[in-house]
Amino acid sequence: MEDIMDTDILIVGSGCSGLYCALHLPREKRITVITKADLESSDSYLAQGGICCLKDPADYDAFFEDTLKAGHYENDRESVDIMIRSSQDVIQDLIGLGVEFQREEDGSLAFTREGAHSDKRILFHEDITGQEITSKLLARAKERENITLLERTTLVDILVQDGECRGGVLRLADGSLEAVEAEYTVLATGGVGGLYRYSTNFRHLTGDGLAIALRHGVALQNPDYVQIHPTTLYSESTQDRRFLISESVRGEGAKLYNKNMERFVDELLPRDRVSQAIYAQMEKDGTDFVWEDLRPIPEQELREHFPNIVEHCREMGYDVTKECIPVVPAQHYFMGGVKVDHNSRTSMPRLYAVGETACNGVHGKNRLASNSLLESLVFAKRAAGEMAAHPASRLSREELEKLADLSLYQDQEAYEEVCRQAVQKAIGQTKAQAI
Repeated sequence: MEDIMDTDILIVGSGCSGLYCALHLPREKRITVITKADLESSDSYLAQGGICCLKDPADYDAFFEDTLKAGHYENDRESVDIMIRSSQDVIQDLIGLGVEFQREEDGSLAFTREGAHSDKRILFHEDITGQEITSKLLARAKERENITLLERTTLVDILVQDGECRGGVLRLADGSLEAVEAEYTVLATGGVGGLYRYSTNFRHLTGDGLAIALRHGVALQNPDYVQIHPTTLYSESTQDRRFLISESVRGEGAKLYNKNMERFVDELLPRDRVSQAIYAQMEKDGTDFVWEDLRPIPEQELREHFPNIVEHCREMGYDVTKECIPVVPAQHYFMGGVKVDHNSRTSMPRLYAVGETACNGVHGKNRLASNSLLESLVFAKRAAGEMAAHPASRLSREELEKLADLSLYQDQEAYEEVCRQAVQKAIGQTKAQAI
């Protein structure tokens, strides 16, 4: 069989977790990072608000409690502890990789606050923190000779021998199929927003990692825990992803109004509670949206902290310095996923999962704002450390040929529909939610 390639580590996804994992693996390892679209089309790029950080030891208990309270106390407490205690190390690591965060006049890191946080503990870069982090990680990955980046390449399935993951089947940009053998495979495939009518996610993110896990009996955890973001810019179009109006704007003072321009909710409540309040108010008012008022934020701060939100709203016909904007809740984040331990190992040997497609229990039933980037990076680094510490054996070409029956995946449309239905069933999605 000629359609065989090999690598030491196969990472599926070019978001912050996949790239950060790749950058923390030994340089002598051959690492292949694949992405379903182009390298920049990951939800990591879309993260606006920021990344949480334990700014001093005195904030530990409050940070821990805020995370648990937002997650309805269903969080894995050890995972939360690991995330918080690892945060300063990760931030210094990012700065070393070229990431720039907002600074105070004295040069110290500037912190902001978002909903459900009891204090300012969020670092940011304007309102494009995710883009700043992920673009710098991507730039560093491109500099590494041992890292190969493949665009428009999809993991169709994994190869399994004696219950262990031994690589995967890829659909390349030209539509051809190819088997790849690897010591370890890392699922960093992102969320499930592409399955929803209204979502802030890229449309190609359809839970591919979950579909593969379901096919092979790899354990999932809380696949029905899907977070709705309360404030996305309203549009009558259902084809495009929703533009997020960051929670940070409410953290800095933005207000929510009903059709009579009256406040109806505490804007700093956790996301699920704000979303519920908006849905209830829309039903009461008979409207398709509520109003968000960014004018309580001083104009200079608004333009400096949220320039991209200001500009996007302007392009859509709204001047946020003079008028309110219509907002509506939309699917945003997936707290459930492929079940992993504290080192990001799945229930299948040699298979890891990191980022939004993984569930280590940090977020519980509802994610606290700006914990996603931090959690993704912390546990991606732990996955890299675990793989580096335990080199694995390799298959012979003959063994791989027996595993790689590429004929199973020739009918791409039919195969993808089967996967899509399996994930929708697992997350308990209704027909009304799906496109």
